[in-house]
Amino acid sequence: MRSLISLLSGAIFGFGLALSGMMNPARVRGFLDLFGDWDPTLAFVMGGAMLVMAVGWLVQKRMSAPIADDSFNLPGTQIIDRRLLGGAALFGIGWALAGLCPGPAIASLGTALQPALVFVAAMLAGMAVYALVDRKPG
Repeated sequence: MRSLISLLSGAIFGFGLALSGMMNPARVRGFLDLFGDWDPTLAFVMGGAMLVMAVGWLVQKRMSAPIADDSFNLPGTQIIDRRLLGGAALFGIGWALAGLCPGPAIASLGTALQPALVFVAAMLAGMAVYALVDRKPG
């Protein structure tokens, strides 16, 4: 049941990314180019995603446990610190330069786009470096 829900959720997410144009780096860069040829259409995609997520949060608050797990796996902290801000800045810079973020990049692998392959390889390398640097002594 859990695998089926995961597969269905991933398929719906990937379909939404493809339908909205989030898998097109040129379109994403057009959205982020506020002082050039700005394309505001992705703002509607983000607004729609926030609306869906707001409904999801309301539903989650009324549930004692998710359908396919024993408990919700939510972040343990709500602190905004240097690490969070630095990570957000790196994410934004990478998103602006590549026109891809992790979800659309992975979804784009199905279309064999070379930028997606380069992005995913760089993302995995960055994750490996972070794991090495942030290793806690134990």
